[in-house]
Amino acid sequence: MRALAPRALRRTGSGAGARAPPGPGRDPCRRREHGEHARGLAVHGIDEVLRAAWRRGIVLSGTSAGANCWFEAATTDSFGPIAPLRDGVGLIPGSFSPHYDAEPERRPAYLRLVADGFPPGYAADDAVALHFRDRVLVEVVAAGDGHAYRVERGADGAAEETPLGVRRLG
Repeated sequence: MRALAPRALRRTGSGAGARAPPGPGRDPCRRREHGEHARGLAVHGIDEVLRAAWRRGIVLSGTSAGANCWFEAATTDSFGPIAPLRDGVGLIPGSFSPHYDAEPERRPAYLRLVADGFPPGYAADDAVALHFRDRVLVEVVAAGDGHAYRVERGADGAAEETPLGVRRLG
């Protein structure tokens, strides 16, 4: 596989060339070393390329910030302590919080944010994938004993976690 520049990706007639660049740290939505997120995608026009690929039915994926970017909003530690980020590409409505089990401050921070009016959304432990089709969650899979949750603000104003069913791989 080879990485394609946005202009080359637009010219690609099929999904075959529209793949994320290979290798660690090459996630198209992850630019932590520069303190950027989806803003960096917009500056370079990559967000529009990704939207076009999505409209053509090309599978898009990512981990950590690479998963965050598909949502409207997310939690991040790219700038220091866990903080809200509202500049996702927005292909999936709501918010997302990765590393839910791996970072002790992640879960309470996300629950606090949702209780304070942050968009409701999903949280996933490490090694857990959420599969969406047409913006609808269709399956959760895990390569271990991880979990995923739907997180919403309850009638009492507190955030509520609803565990999601998980298909275990392997």
